[in-house]
Amino acid sequence: MTSPKLKTTIAILGCGDVGSTLAYTLILQPICSEVILVDPKTTLLEAQVRDLNDATYRGGTSVRVRAGTHADAGRADIVVITAGAKQKPGESRLSLLSRNLHILESIFSAMAPISPHTILLLVANPVDILTYFARRLSGLPESQVLGTGTSLDSARLRGVLSERAGVAPSSIDAYVLGEHGDSQFVNTMSQEFKDQISAHTRGAAGAIIAAKGCTSYGIGNIAAGICKYILFDSRSVRPLSFYQPELGCCLSMPAVVGRKGIIKAMPVQLDEVEKAQLEACAKGLRGVIEGAEKELSADRELEKALASDKGV
Repeated sequence: MTSPKLKTTIAILGCGDVGSTLAYTLILQPICSEVILVDPKTTLLEAQVRDLNDATYRGGTSVRVRAGTHADAGRADIVVITAGAKQKPGESRLSLLSRNLHILESIFSAMAPISPHTILLLVANPVDILTYFARRLSGLPESQVLGTGTSLDSARLRGVLSERAGVAPSSIDAYVLGEHGDSQFVNTMSQEFKDQISAHTRGAAGAIIAAKGCTSYGIGNIAAGICKYILFDSRSVRPLSFYQPELGCCLSMPAVVGRKGIIKAMPVQLDEVEKAQLEACAKGLRGVIEGAEKELSADRELEKALASDKGV
């Protein structure tokens, strides 16, 4: 693992629970030299910056935290998008899509032009769908647009397996693949065991959201780790959401991640059941994408009609 260049900047769009937790994690490790927070809620933004800067005054960290604009973010080494409508108890990730797509469009409009070297990391849900649209809206190479995907689900999987096996989680090599959502599946286990573990990883977020309103610590740490793999060019293998040309969507498969984003996809052995699960997952995501494209197209036509009525 190589050290990052002298000055590295990570911009976080959205400084709510997840964004602020990510920023705090970046400070504690530390991973970069500068964290830029961007949020339209200026009072919250200023308070988060002041609070986070208090955490930088301890010895051993030189990370600078500041408020910035979308234009500032467009020049960062990594842009992490946590901004989005908050998931409500009992609400599926896919039901968030319409609101969050409009947020995504406004973000990229405000960030333009984006540095050709920027890496985009999507955290907001539904992450696979938003990653798909981000690669189109940003104009960046597909390898530079990725989502956290099933990284947290896989971490939960390793946690459960480590408890059962009595070994460290770092000694477990197992992945949750596919959608970060209901159609995800576990690789390389007996079907009965897969069913038990899959139910746990799928339901973990919902249980946390029902109890405290959000998930932030786990995903904040996962996102910080991905940022580290990128800036330090670690060439680590992680399950990340990125574009799968043969499936026509973004979903999570193992990939080598480094300074240029997705370095390469890693081959993974799937049995016939797993192949069918992967295709079913991709089919479901493609259906959602097609519906979203139609809705966005209808919204644009309505906007044009309204502008025409006003004589614009």
